[in-house]
Amino acid sequence: MKLLIISHTPHYQVEGNVLGWGATVREIDQLGKIFDQIVHLAPLHDRPAPGSALAYQASNVIFHSLKPAGGESFIDKLGILSRIPGWLSRIRREMKETDAIHIRCPAAISLVALLVLRLWGRGKPIWVKYAGNWKSYPGQALSYKFQQFILKHNLHSGVVTINGHWPDQPDHIYSFLNPSFSEDDYLRGAAHAREKHLSYPIKLLFAGNLSRAKGVDRVLEIAKKLSEVGFEFKLTLVGDGPERPDFERFVEDNSLAKQVHFAGWQPITSLHKYYQDAHFFVFPSRSEGWPKVLSEAMSHGVLPIASAIGSIPEILQKANAGQTIPPDGDPGAYVELIVNYTQDFDRWKQASLNGIWAAKDFTYEQYLMRVKKM
Repeated sequence: MKLLIISHTPHYQVEGNVLGWGATVREIDQLGKIFDQIVHLAPLHDRPAPGSALAYQASNVIFHSLKPAGGESFIDKLGILSRIPGWLSRIRREMKETDAIHIRCPAAISLVALLVLRLWGRGKPIWVKYAGNWKSYPGQALSYKFQQFILKHNLHSGVVTINGHWPDQPDHIYSFLNPSFSEDDYLRGAAHAREKHLSYPIKLLFAGNLSRAKGVDRVLEIAKKLSEVGFEFKLTLVGDGPERPDFERFVEDNSLAKQVHFAGWQPITSLHKYYQDAHFFVFPSRSEGWPKVLSEAMSHGVLPIASAIGSIPEILQKANAGQTIPPDGDPGAYVELIVNYTQDFDRWKQASLNGIWAAKDFTYEQYLMRVKKM
């Protein structure tokens, strides 16, 4: 069976090779094990690739490019309109030549694909993955709400996978865990994690896009408050982004350079080392479904303290592995939790072990079994 994937995943041309956003590339490589061929239709950018970008390893995955569009400014968003005719032409051609269709939402490209499914995808198996926060939230983009409306009412005539379980969930919407690592990776990380113990300085970790949307400004506020109370810690931020200079300036202005380290983007092999060393994963993001970095952290015994958004509260509470705080909560609440855990090493250790146990459900092997069953 030939599968067409349509997504907004950024791709980049590097020395004749196409690289894509690492987490998505790894997931699609895994899907290549259960489909004869996969065509991934997604934007190709002309800017430098981040350090987290990867090349596809599966020989049966083929990338076909779309022109990128979108951004934060009004002008950027208007630019989407000029791209739609080109997107439609390519989507039509690819849909007619495939056996099954997989659309990854939410995004402008995904919305366009949803709207034409009944024209060019009729009669074919359709699977939509909604990777964002399935629950409505303040400031949610109108286009995201529209995509959710289409999916909730099954106007696309297919199945949907989402993060978490929600009230009045229709039968065609499946709650899925976001796959994060192979079973072998999990076993290696878990073996090391079971021997982990708290020690000073307490090591805090953040990994992801360095932006206010991901809560990096709040992470640094937490570091500032910890420093003010004399708490012994080290914070590492893995990732990058246009706002990084602002965050580096905050660190300098508040004399945090000895405690805070910016590591930039890291390949997954290097990221494991940061997980192995860390005690707490601090993630006060403003909008998420289920971020893969949390399951990766849990598999290494790192205790998440994160925003109570998306499926994060459900999963952490069920596992009794970490704590959540409202997305608009005071950074002082994070400080209080970190300090309280370090006053009871046994409590931290048990929560860390709980996270390791829960993380076993996030393997690619488990994911592929669920996809085949669905």
